[in-house]
Amino acid sequence: MNKGEQQYLDLLTKIKDEGWKKPVFFTPEVLAQYEAEGKEAPYIKSVFGHMMRFDLKDGFPLLTTKKVFTRGIIIELLWFLKGDSNIKYLVDNDVHIWDEWAHKRYRKHCIENDIEVPTQKEFIAQLKEEDADSDFVKQWGDLVTIYGRMWRKWPASDGREIDQLQYVIDGLRAKPYRKSYVVSAWNPDFIYHMASEKNKNEVPPFCHTTYQFTVVNDRLNLALFQRSADVFLGVPFNIASYALLLQMVAQCAGLEPGEFVHFFGDAHVYSDHFDQVDEQLSREAKDFPQMKINPDKKEIDDFVFEDFELKGYDPHGTIRAPIANVGGFDAKDFKKK
Repeated sequence: MNKGEQQYLDLLTKIKDEGWKKPVFFTPEVLAQYEAEGKEAPYIKSVFGHMMRFDLKDGFPLLTTKKVFTRGIIIELLWFLKGDSNIKYLVDNDVHIWDEWAHKRYRKHCIENDIEVPTQKEFIAQLKEEDADSDFVKQWGDLVTIYGRMWRKWPASDGREIDQLQYVIDGLRAKPYRKSYVVSAWNPDFIYHMASEKNKNEVPPFCHTTYQFTVVNDRLNLALFQRSADVFLGVPFNIASYALLLQMVAQCAGLEPGEFVHFFGDAHVYSDHFDQVDEQLSREAKDFPQMKINPDKKEIDDFVFEDFELKGYDPHGTIRAPIANVGGFDAKDFKKK
């Protein structure tokens, strides 16, 4: 039995059997899209408080009960590590994880200004076609609120941009046993009604609020607290992404990778994922693969896609599911105090 993956399958089962039904917040524009398509907006079944542990000596925790988009995970993580907030890099690499949120923002702008609304496909095609320094890409490809920016370019009150992740790596190299190697993404100045005017956005508040590195038994461990978790669609990405980040930071710091510990606040499954969950639970987990990283890379900014090689991945087939374009706020409710 793959005990690592079984933890994930047990969480799906727990949500299915014990989860509490509750509504999801969608902006009026998104609700109008559901109505135009003749669909009801999904709800969620939710549990609160859960933990999973993945020891990297047991393999790279990439789920096998469904095929996971590994290239997308690597490209997205490299994007985070750039400190970038514009999806142009993702779009150019045909990774479309964040398309819905950029399009939602532009769609709202078009509706408010009586401009013909392009489809998401048309909008993304324009982002891909135009240069990165075009006004359209700079304005509408920028999500503003994104993990990499907070990890690598946290906006300090004195105008500096703080590189939290590099601080952690430097600290692990010099004093590996300290307990203060924490990276936070939770910045109230970018969250809905708390945000300053220039920072308000439709992207949900940071789901991965904070993570911590610590050395135990001479192995580097990483713990993530995730306040909100789309367990069927998002969490398989999250597990693999942070496990890969652990491997990369361990290599940069000259340490052996240990455990990835995943803490959840609200762990939930969307109602339009229930059938897919049943299909996944009917499958038997296989052994985890191995992720090989170019051993010559010792700095976090030097990694490129070609530095990663996945070996022994033999998953069951893909299970597709719609993504819920959650988050945002009603403009009439936004009050700057």
